[in-house]
Amino acid sequence: MPTDGLPETFHVTTDEQLRAVSNLTRHRIMAVLRFEPATITQIAERVGLAKGSSSYHVRLLERAGLVKVVRTRKVRGVTERYYAMAARAIVLPDPGEGGPDLLMRHVVADLEASPADGERHVRMAHLRLTEEQFAQLGARLDALADEYRELSDPSLPDVSLAFALFRPAQRGQADGGSK
Repeated sequence: MPTDGLPETFHVTTDEQLRAVSNLTRHRIMAVLRFEPATITQIAERVGLAKGSSSYHVRLLERAGLVKVVRTRKVRGVTERYYAMAARAIVLPDPGEGGPDLLMRHVVADLEASPADGERHVRMAHLRLTEEQFAQLGARLDALADEYRELSDPSLPDVSLAFALFRPAQRGQADGGSK
């Protein structure tokens, strides 16, 4: 589906929206819809759900404004709905101090569910950077992700890219000050 008519970002701001994106199954449904519209049946097959469960989760996402019907067609007297993302990117609120980072939890769950024999590139690097270097690296990572998103071809297999650039809590803050 061309993403030209979609808003660039959808900011999750309500409790209903946050509950909708907090669920791993709905996260995976949104991943299916990221590049092209799909019916409930197609979503169910791609995510490995029963059609009823798929329909339930899609309805919650639709009610929250995260997905929408982009076209319909009649098939043997039944109206088939094609759903797509409501925007090219979903922006989650900052989890706040000590709050769960939903995006990273979903990333880890998806990584753990990926085929063990599949090719993966996973790396963690500890760096020491100035504020300027930190900002530059963040901007370069964002630009690289945007560049490859533009190159994405819906006919190719899905690939997930996740990165987190952050300053970890100081040792005394992370463990409540105990040693």
